[in-house]
Amino acid sequence: MQSSELEGLIRAGIPDAEITISGEGDHFEATVISAAFENHSMVEQHRMVYRTLGDRMGGEIHALALKTLTPAERDSRQA
Repeated sequence: MQSSELEGLIRAGIPDAEITISGEGDHFEATVISAAFENHSMVEQHRMVYRTLGDRMGGEIHALALKTLTPAERDSRQA
C-alpha cells in the first residue's frame, strides 16, 4: 500500500482531517488532526481512524503508529 492510498482511506472517513503520513509497504506513521476528535478520548479518536481502514488493518497495513489531535491541541503545541 502507498501512503497516498492510506491518506485517501482516512480522508474518506474523516473529510476535514489534516493528515501526515510516512512509511511504505505495510508499516506507517500517521498524524491525523480533526475537529471530529473534539470531546473524544484518545482511544476513541484512534478507533475513529481505524474504522476508516476497515479490514486492511492486520492485512495490507501491518503496523500503524498513530497520533491524533484536535485543531486546538495542535495549536497549543505550536504556541
